[in-house]
Amino acid sequence: MFKHIINLFFPAVCAGCNSLLSPNEKVICTICRHNIPLTHQHISPNNEAFKKFYGRIPLEYASALLYFHKKGIAQELIHKLKYKGHQEIGTVLGHWYAQYLKDVVILKTVDAIIPVPLHKRKHRERGYNQVTTFGKALSSELNVPYNDSILKRKVYSKTQSKKNLLGRNEGIKTIFEVSFTENDHGKHFLLIDDVITTGATLEACSRALLTIPGSKISIACMAMAQS
Repeated sequence: MFKHIINLFFPAVCAGCNSLLSPNEKVICTICRHNIPLTHQHISPNNEAFKKFYGRIPLEYASALLYFHKKGIAQELIHKLKYKGHQEIGTVLGHWYAQYLKDVVILKTVDAIIPVPLHKRKHRERGYNQVTTFGKALSSELNVPYNDSILKRKVYSKTQSKKNLLGRNEGIKTIFEVSFTENDHGKHFLLIDDVITTGATLEACSRALLTIPGSKISIACMAMAQS
């Protein structure tokens, strides 16, 4: 009864287009699910996300679920997830992407899912890491542990979104560190983030994780910026 009363005064709306959700829809309406640009990168190991890191870091696999365009549905979803507290969006995208990633053979060897971390100060300011619910949904579906304690951000930095490529790369190279034990040696880590843009953050995180003896890295993100 209380749920119906709440829905009467605060009806559920789509996180993508703000239209009213029908009773059988959750978070993202059917129309947005149909119109949102999927990358289908999981089908090809040699996809554009993987190619983005050629010559930069050795990866086992890389892909993103959605294409990120300015004023597009993916941007709307990730903006609300990252800045408006709509963490349920990460959960939905995680469960959605896991259905595709289950069929990726190389990911069957993943030992832990690692989120790109926020600095403690940024975490306090925002109140949460925007990739946590995404990672936990992947963890649940893929039956792989979620671990947010190995990789840490040791330097507080302003948002990277308005910096050019050179500025991002130079400013982010040494701001991550790892804390690991011998039990973490030889592990395959699935590194996750919200959007692949220049790849500088993911490259820096991967380099830190690769200091763990015998480690291997794969990447899975919610979206990838498309030029």
